[in-house]
Amino acid sequence: METTRTTTVDWTSELVEQLDLHWRTQLRPRLDGLTDEEYRWEPVRGAWNVRPRGTGAAPIQAGRGDFTIDFAVPQPDPAPVTTIAWRIGHVVVDAAHAAWTAGVRSLDEQRLRRPCGPAEGPWADSPMATLVLHINREVLHHGAEMALLHDLYRWRD
Repeated sequence: METTRTTTVDWTSELVEQLDLHWRTQLRPRLDGLTDEEYRWEPVRGAWNVRPRGTGAAPIQAGRGDFTIDFAVPQPDPAPVTTIAWRIGHVVVDAAHAAWTAGVRSLDEQRLRRPCGPAEGPWADSPMATLVLHINREVLHHGAEMALLHDLYRWRD
């Protein structure tokens, strides 16, 4: 007679670990030693970047302070190539990562199932877990792109 074994999954821990493992073992180590030149290197003409305020050519210069990030709504098709600086600005690193991780750690299974609410705009009716997975995917795929740009910069002619 076959027995069925039920395993309990701690979804909060799984969601946190998915992002945190990538952050600690892949993304952060790949960005150590990044130079200013590499950070803003534009591999093609027309690349989107983080620029001193008032110097960008993109339709929107988003952000406050002395630097802004190139942007457009709707995004052009094809989307412009973006620099490491732009990608880091897009995923907002360090303090934001720690705050995001702490926030996800505070979610229990019931809260992960509940809709995000109106403060989350297009995610308002989605379960919080869906938003967490989206943010994790954003960091994972932009992190991989940053690593590729890092490699291309070091191997350029």
